[in-house]
Amino acid sequence: MHAPTLADVYAARARVARVVRPTPLMRHPLLNAETGLDIFVKHENHNPTGAFKVRGGVNLVASFPPEERRGVVTATTGNHGQSIALACRRAGVPCTIVAPVGNNPDKNAAMRAFGAELIEFGRDFDESRGKAEQLQHDRGLRYVHSANEPLLIAGVGTYALEIFEDLPDVDVILVPVGGGSGACGCCIVRTGLGSHATVIGVQAERADAVARSWRTGVRVEGDKADTFAEGMATRVTFDLPFGIMQQQLDDFVTLTEDEIAEGIRLALRATHNLAEGAGAASLMAALKLRDRLQGKKVVCVMSGGNIDRATLTRILT
Repeated sequence: MHAPTLADVYAARARVARVVRPTPLMRHPLLNAETGLDIFVKHENHNPTGAFKVRGGVNLVASFPPEERRGVVTATTGNHGQSIALACRRAGVPCTIVAPVGNNPDKNAAMRAFGAELIEFGRDFDESRGKAEQLQHDRGLRYVHSANEPLLIAGVGTYALEIFEDLPDVDVILVPVGGGSGACGCCIVRTGLGSHATVIGVQAERADAVARSWRTGVRVEGDKADTFAEGMATRVTFDLPFGIMQQQLDDFVTLTEDEIAEGIRLALRATHNLAEGAGAASLMAALKLRDRLQGKKVVCVMSGGNIDRATLTRILT
């Protein structure tokens, strides 16, 4: 398993372009006024599945050799699963997805609508992942890991290409981290293009295993991922993305649950966009790092907008 290169990201672009149009990189005057920063938002929430993950799924499934098209299985909290389900439907590949019990109901409904068989199992993503790995052996399916897949990372890296093409002199990119594919894509493109931009990962304090492992160099496993921001709710690090982040990521910032919730409210009032917890995390991270980011061109990756009604109602009231 090798880390993808800039050439891999360029190669992914043609496959991704069949499904995904370039997403907007937008300045929002209200957001800049409220934060006092020069922020550009990369709106991956405008993608066909409402999240950046679709880029990776399309690139991976389109690259399958014939022997891997008999069926796939994967685990997800929603956005990765939607990505694989959509890509499999387009390619005519049967798709089985395992999601945690109590997962975002709207994401579950979307995965079923894309034609996937959805199995609800486990208390969190990592227990669902164990079930998916068991099904791989029981059913003889092609297991798709949510992060340890070079073609997934190359696919999501196409949004980073768009950032640097639209804003070559970007100084800082803030990107939410669950498994880390998005942050890795940004690092690979930044480094490959020879940019001096800083890439900063954002995690939830209650699911910060990747951030703690990155800071100490010792990979740790959390007891739980107790955050409502399911896109960042992982308890472990994964070999491929963690290795890339160790070498290329510049920093991490972590957010409390209240800060993530305020990020959602900030996204709504200052950009008029609906963001899920992970999608809003970069905005709140910019606000938290406001003094450090003064005078810089900052890109916040709004990674997804798939928040369910119950969570949104709680946060807004």
